[in-house]
Amino acid sequence: MMDEVDELVAAWQRERPDLVLEPMQVWSRIARLAQLLSSARAAAFAAQELHIWEFDVLAALRRAGEPYRLAPGQLIAQTHVTSGTMTNRVDRLCVRGFVERMANPQDGRGVFVQLTSKGRQKVDEALADLVAAEAELVSVLEPAEQVELAGALRTLLLATPQS
Repeated sequence: MMDEVDELVAAWQRERPDLVLEPMQVWSRIARLAQLLSSARAAAFAAQELHIWEFDVLAALRRAGEPYRLAPGQLIAQTHVTSGTMTNRVDRLCVRGFVERMANPQDGRGVFVQLTSKGRQKVDEALADLVAAEAELVSVLEPAEQVELAGALRTLLLATPQS
């Protein structure tokens, strides 16, 4: 069975037989799968009336464990956004009742961002939807194939320079 990447690579091979195109076999498929995953994620979060960025912040707090609280700097590090962007996001999540700011008892000038019970329920529901969507995307693979693919992708990710 051929997919669109096979056709793309065959066309390039015909036009540029001097190039080794095997890496394109991998990266073009990863790019197409990333688009499919992005759409599935967006749909899963939309079902819970969340934007992807809202899930990212709520999920970082949920993963922190009880009491589901992080300093803004920790949230920035986990979500890879700027300080100004994080301030805006926390403001918007506070308005929705998903998080609250609280004073840092060790630093009178510092604050923590804490997940509310409403935020915890919302992120838990969104995570369940996400896991179901992701399971559907990989359901054509046997469990052993999923483990093998995850291992190969981990190796590739660890060996690829991060910017």
